[in-house]
Amino acid sequence: MTTHYVIHHKKDTVGVAVAEGIAAAQELTGWQMDGDETVAIRSRDPIPLGHKIALTDIAAGDSIIKYGHDIGQAVAPIGTGHHVHVHNVKTRRW
Repeated sequence: MTTHYVIHHKKDTVGVAVAEGIAAAQELTGWQMDGDETVAIRSRDPIPLGHKIALTDIAAGDSIIKYGHDIGQAVAPIGTGHHVHVHNVKTRRW
C-alpha cells in the first residue's frame, strides 16, 4: 500500500504529500503518525510533493493546524481534499 500523505498529529487539519504525481480525483492513503492509523481521502486538486492537503472542510478565517499547531489562517473556504498553499492561506505574522 502506497502512503500518499502523512498527518503529524491527530489534531491536524492538513496532511503533507509524500508521493509525487498526486492527481485530482485520486483516492489517497494517508498515515497518521500520532496513533499509527491509516486515513483515506480523495484529492480534489493536484497536490505537489511536500504541499498540504485539507483533511476536512476549512472555512475562511479558520486556523490551519499542522504538527498540532496553528500555522496560519484560511483566507478562503478550503474543501476536503483540496490543495492548501499560499493561494488560500496566510501566515498569522502579517
